[in-house]
Amino acid sequence: MSPTNTAAWITAAKASPLEVKEAELWTPGPNDVLIKNHAVAINPVDWKIQTTGMFLQKYPMVLGTDVAGEVVDVGENVKKEGKLQKGDRVLGHAFSLMTNAPKDGGFQHYTTCTSLAVSKIPSSLSYTSAAVLPLSLSTAAAVLFKRETLGLALPTSNTSPKPSGKSVLVWGGSSSVGASAIQLAVGAGHTVFSVSSSRNIAAVKELGASEVFDYNSSGVADDIISAIQSSGTEFVGVADCIGTPDAAAAWTPVYKKLGGRYGSVMPEPKGLPEGIEGAFVFAPSVATQDRYVGEAVWEQYVPKALEEGKLKAKPDPIVIKSGLEKVQEGIDKCKQGVSFAKVVVEL
Repeated sequence: MSPTNTAAWITAAKASPLEVKEAELWTPGPNDVLIKNHAVAINPVDWKIQTTGMFLQKYPMVLGTDVAGEVVDVGENVKKEGKLQKGDRVLGHAFSLMTNAPKDGGFQHYTTCTSLAVSKIPSSLSYTSAAVLPLSLSTAAAVLFKRETLGLALPTSNTSPKPSGKSVLVWGGSSSVGASAIQLAVGAGHTVFSVSSSRNIAAVKELGASEVFDYNSSGVADDIISAIQSSGTEFVGVADCIGTPDAAAAWTPVYKKLGGRYGSVMPEPKGLPEGIEGAFVFAPSVATQDRYVGEAVWEQYVPKALEEGKLKAKPDPIVIKSGLEKVQEGIDKCKQGVSFAKVVVEL
């Protein structure tokens, strides 16, 4: 019997709950892979879209950006390259928010992903853990490495790089993007300073940050400045993984003292200090106009770093079982807020 596909559809602007019903069994394009999803993760963008109706150009649509599962078909160009094959265990960044095509949404049993945003995962990594990574990897990579943002030197297949002599402040180290940003920056040889709530400091430091500070501390900016100055590194700037005006206000004293650039996860961020240079990011760009970033991170670094345990699937998943019918529950839970965790639905 041929396989069939089912998706959790958003049927109209602000529609809730998602409607689980049949979907087409997609055919991958020349540069795509078709993934049979075993786990999908929920991101804040999912509930924000459902609540506000932003981004989407047409309905019905399939949301979801983070998938992990098994490759069941590959496009013609992917087949020629031979980097990804049927049967590979993978994680993938799904691009329906860019393409406005249901085939590219994550909340279904079968998703097409561009091959540049897909990576093999080791047998030791569960699908539910792997699903926390894709969007955060692409976003963090864009914030750190794009020429328009911080322009840091890229990671390579050498997962034990020499120190670059440069440092970066990752604001929001316990967010999923922050956790990936810390690890990618360290994986490229850069020194990382970060902030989190006091209860997550130890966990964030385990990701490789040299020092982690409590962002609620009244003296946090002075403490960060002192630590960076004492490190003997060249400060490149701020990877703002929160993107709110409050976050910008909190790290502005660091910029005023040490200079540097910024990269932000928030479109058109507000409250930035006067004179600072940088940009906000759109994560899929690492596989489109900024392919040099995707090739370095997704193709060279991630597969080897996962295999060697240098890249950890963090934050840990909060797993909701029982399939697509539970995606709405996952979205609602994400909207309520989680701390150093990511909601994942097991299919």
